Amino acid sequence: MSVEIRSAAASDLPAMMVLVRELAEYERLSHIVIATEASFEAALFGERPTAEALVAIADGEMVGYAIYFQNFSTFVGRAGIYLEDLYVRPKRRGAGIGKNLLSRVAQITVERQCQRLEWVVLDWNEPSIQFYKSLGAEPLDEWTIYRMAPEAIAKLAGA
Repeated sequence: MSVEIRSAAASDLPAMMVLVRELAEYERLSHIVIATEASFEAALFGERPTAEALVAIADGEMVGYAIYFQNFSTFVGRAGIYLEDLYVRPKRRGAGIGKNLLSRVAQITVERQCQRLEWVVLDWNEPSIQFYKSLGAEPLDEWTIYRMAPEAIAKLAGA
């Protein structure tokens, strides 16, 4: 099986949304998905893109994707890459597709002279944790992620 890893195109969005929903189901988070093809198009291909995406194509079918964006470390004084999603369809796992997607993101990180490549993983997702560790990734157990929902953001903003 040959797999093509390439930058996503707007024409990929319908298939990407199917995979996004599969990922949400796997992560038991389907109930919070509000993303649409239109919101992805604006984020990835709009006037001011906020993220980038790679897709994995095997036998004419999209079988995986990676979505990432640039962040910044004040301690390092340099940009980094944050991997928002890395997903490969279950029936295609174990064939190196996830590693190839992540390897391409790492290449982009190097090309842009970024100093970090970071992401989060659910604490119960042992297969992914082991996969990431096998590639040399290390957990940052001393950090806790905080998130504000739109209502809390609006309240803090004084709206």
